[in-house]
Amino acid sequence: MTIAVGSKLGPYEILTPIGAGGMGEVWKARDTRLGRVVAIKVLPAHLSTNLEVRARFEREARAISQLSHSHICALYDIGQQDNTDYIVMEYLEGETLAARLAKGSLPTADVLRCGVEIANALDCAHRGGIVHRDLKPGNIMMTKSGAKLMDFGLARAIAPPAVTGALSESLTASTPLTAKGTVVGTFQYMAPEQLEGKETDERTDLWALGCVLYEMATGKRAFEGASQASMIAAILKEEPRPISELQPLTPPALEHLVKRCMAKDAAERWQSARDVMHELKWIAEAGSQAGVPAPFAAQRAPRRRLAWLAVGLLGLALGLAITAIVMMRLAAPRAVTFTSKTFQQYPIFTARFAPDGQSIVFSAAPEGNTPELYSVRPEYIAPRPLGLRGVHLLAVSSSGEMAVLTGARHIGHCVFTGTLARLPLGAEVPREVLENVRDADWSPDGLSLAVIREAGGKDRLEYPIGKPLFESGGYLSDLRFSPQGDRIAFFDHPAKWDDRGSVKVVDMAGRVTELSSGYATLEGLAWSPDSRQVYFSGADISVSASFGSSVFAVTLSGKRRVAQESAGALMIFDVSRRGRWLVGRIDIRLGIMARSPGASTERDLSWLDGSGDLVLSSDGRTMLFTEAGGEHNVNYTVCLRKTDGSPVMPLGEGMAQQLSPNGKWAFAAVPTSPMQPVLYPTGAGEPVKLDRGRIEAYEAGAAWFPDGQRIVFCGVEPGRGSRVYVQEIPGGKPQPITPEGTHLGALSPDGKLVLAQNSDGSWAIFPLEGSTPRPLPGLMAREEVIRWSTDGRSVYVFDPRELPSRVQQFTLATGRRDLVMLLGTENRAGLTRVVRVSMADDPNVYAYSCYRMLSQLFAVDGAQ
Repeated sequence: MTIAVGSKLGPYEILTPIGAGGMGEVWKARDTRLGRVVAIKVLPAHLSTNLEVRARFEREARAISQLSHSHICALYDIGQQDNTDYIVMEYLEGETLAARLAKGSLPTADVLRCGVEIANALDCAHRGGIVHRDLKPGNIMMTKSGAKLMDFGLARAIAPPAVTGALSESLTASTPLTAKGTVVGTFQYMAPEQLEGKETDERTDLWALGCVLYEMATGKRAFEGASQASMIAAILKEEPRPISELQPLTPPALEHLVKRCMAKDAAERWQSARDVMHELKWIAEAGSQAGVPAPFAAQRAPRRRLAWLAVGLLGLALGLAITAIVMMRLAAPRAVTFTSKTFQQYPIFTARFAPDGQSIVFSAAPEGNTPELYSVRPEYIAPRPLGLRGVHLLAVSSSGEMAVLTGARHIGHCVFTGTLARLPLGAEVPREVLENVRDADWSPDGLSLAVIREAGGKDRLEYPIGKPLFESGGYLSDLRFSPQGDRIAFFDHPAKWDDRGSVKVVDMAGRVTELSSGYATLEGLAWSPDSRQVYFSGADISVSASFGSSVFAVTLSGKRRVAQESAGALMIFDVSRRGRWLVGRIDIRLGIMARSPGASTERDLSWLDGSGDLVLSSDGRTMLFTEAGGEHNVNYTVCLRKTDGSPVMPLGEGMAQQLSPNGKWAFAAVPTSPMQPVLYPTGAGEPVKLDRGRIEAYEAGAAWFPDGQRIVFCGVEPGRGSRVYVQEIPGGKPQPITPEGTHLGALSPDGKLVLAQNSDGSWAIFPLEGSTPRPLPGLMAREEVIRWSTDGRSVYVFDPRELPSRVQQFTLATGRRDLVMLLGTENRAGLTRVVRVSMADDPNVYAYSCYRMLSQLFAVDGAQ
């Protein structure tokens, strides 16, 4: 299509031309959606059929999309319209460094400042696996906020196979020869290995950086020539004129730095842009101490030869001492350092490194449990919101594209569900992919996604999307692709929303290996860069089942070790390709708030730091609950407590389900493998184990029939989806009464009806006499049923994913809703979820459990 002022490319209105080159035209445009000015690079139609040019154009977009840095021109979008390819970038106001150099050299302070910024940008690119290969003054924009590196059209991945024809390719992309045969443009900044068509890497860019620094300091190019041949000979064999001859007041340290950048042998150059950046910073900070200007140094030398000899001998002795110290330090254990990346405590659910290994993106909720995205960049220490509320981060690809959940709804712990979407770093509009997803991770090439979602009452890990690799009757979480791409690691939790479980890997053929098991608080998993170890955070339940957790490392053969201990809970989020960790220091508490009979306010009835799964007696004077906290609480504890605040009475291990109508028995499930149902006496007597049949896992929530002779509960058999069962006690066997994929809601007061939820989220009333279930369309999928009203005409419901949580009375016949109360309205700091609500026969008597989580994010160096 023809590009003209006033035309549109997608949502972008063309304003004015900016410039043109061999790779296309650049236009100033306005994003009509966001009202901001952008720059659009357009590939001309006559070049769109040239596969090499189009590949270079696409390569630039991919390269920029991986990088997030204040001194790199940001990529916003990429698109195509009417066979016209375009990329949308940050609009920069200013002039190119080439235009500035046309006026002469820069002051030394400006050379150092600009050099630090360019080196910093190159370090970001190199750490992200990108070599620019076309660094020159024309690709550096001087703006009010500093230098900006542009034009990654010749960028390539670090350490590729040797390429032939590099010279001809670069010459094609550069400005052509003048009439007199003088080469201008890219050619003067090419390293010897680039001219010879040899392998290029980070050090190729450092050569070009040296040429740019030389030109900034002197106002002249480092290498000149009257022809291509003489130019090549100069770059390959000659040395540029010393900077001190052209600018005598240049610090010798700067001249040394530039000379080392332009060493003919790449092995003799600086080996990283980060080293160059730090050296430039030191020169700038040292000022006159960075080195005496050469002419003055030459005058002083004859008078101080003896002094310099003494200094040389002292230096030799000092060097030997430093060598000894270094050897001692190498033999000593490596120090582990934690660098704080967040400074206010709020729930952090997940965090990932960007491809540069320095920038960070994380998902957090400053208030409540609605997630937002934040970024942390090296050049700005405080986290910055990205303006995407209700969006939860899942993963960041090697190309800098995020996998996120839009419309994210909190389930529990750090688990959300929502619509899977793709969102490039720096973009603002996610592209939706798949509904009802909980977790996802990118393949190492950044092209495809593995996902976790529920299907038919079972949890499923799929790769590619639609192909199941593993299924579970409990739930799966924290899937991560190995860097080699041959395996996916994940957590397998036997019981729904209980974060106990095991660490497993599955290969692309669906072969599953359990690496380690027997953990509580399993949240957070990452691979080592070499794919040989899986790091995960959790608590070894043979030691403790409290909310405190450590980071473990396990090999693919199952050999486990403690990689990092912590006071409290330490969650590992990510490991960069260079081995840097990203962890969260997490303080978690599950507590119980209750309003007892006759009371006008709520009171805290928690015991330790993990009080939940609460059930009130019909009169509201007794509470059954599960305690998950405590140092020696290995398999949970079923507890009884009076709501007047009397001391807690532990009944035995397991997870509380329900009190019998007469209050003499407590039904519980002990989380062994498989889970074991048990009845605990609340007074004198011995526990009674129940026949579990083939059931291997029990979901939270159960009910006794009014006669006290039967129970109804939700369970899972091997190879089947969840179902609702009825069992006579103490000697009967479980009998299913609903289809697979259903979950128990509540039992009617007369014991004749069961309210259950289907796998698609809809609700239905199932008569126990076997007649056809009756749909109940008025109830929403995300709601949980607390109980039936005593007259059987309504049910009390709440949405655990909203804060504050509304308890409503839902009339079955009409669908009318009446607000009963709001839970979680006070002391909301770190409050992420109302987990469970129980009501007595009197609706004014109630109790609920809630999670509180406060986090702080750290980057960890030196961990193994």
